[in-house]
Amino acid sequence: MSKVKIQTSLGNITVRLYDETPLHRDNFLKLAKEGFYNGTLFHRVIKDFMIQGGDPDSRDCSPNAQLGVGGPDYTIPAEIVPGLIHKRGALAAARQGDEVNPERRSSGSQFYIVWGQQYKQGQISQLNKQLAMQAEQNTFNSLVAKHRNEIMQMRKNRDRDGLMALQEELVAETHALLTEQGPQGLSDLQKEIYTTIGGTPHLDGQYTVFGEVTEGLDVVEKIQNTATGRADRPKEDISMTLCVIED
Repeated sequence: MSKVKIQTSLGNITVRLYDETPLHRDNFLKLAKEGFYNGTLFHRVIKDFMIQGGDPDSRDCSPNAQLGVGGPDYTIPAEIVPGLIHKRGALAAARQGDEVNPERRSSGSQFYIVWGQQYKQGQISQLNKQLAMQAEQNTFNSLVAKHRNEIMQMRKNRDRDGLMALQEELVAETHALLTEQGPQGLSDLQKEIYTTIGGTPHLDGQYTVFGEVTEGLDVVEKIQNTATGRADRPKEDISMTLCVIED
């Protein structure tokens, strides 16, 4: 079992890294051992959401520095594993958005720790419906993208009948794919965790979760409650030093 201690001015946070995400585990351990993170900041903090760090540009930076785009010269293939979810205390990899990163590859160094919120049953039911609708829309959009050239040609030719027929075909294919995949939305485990422990369920399946806090969740709470300024950067710098806990 691999563990890393994140030492900060507000206290220490110990995280356990998941063996189910070996690429992220090994990369995080490597960078921690090399001292890559030492002196970097938690540069982005959003109350009731998460705390983010790991940008090497945040080390010894000016108060007005633009942060959040730094990292090593590589990204990591996504390791999005069902069951590893964004519960409170989850350790996950930051990444660029889908529009420039459709494979959802992770930043080589930037990470965030989830705080989120605890949901009521009614909120979970509503969120579950939204996620199911989003899954349907995403599936349909991906099918549309595959037929982009055909659609553009039909539009150019003003072939309304062809467009309508293709749309009906893609809608049917979307429903068939979703039926094959099984129930959409939150699992029973997700519903239980997000109504008891809390977290950020809308991020599940979007980012790689590769560990969780085992000690120091109170420190995460302190950090996520800190006063922030421009670009969600804490007004008082919160730097970190990482050390690997050997078994």
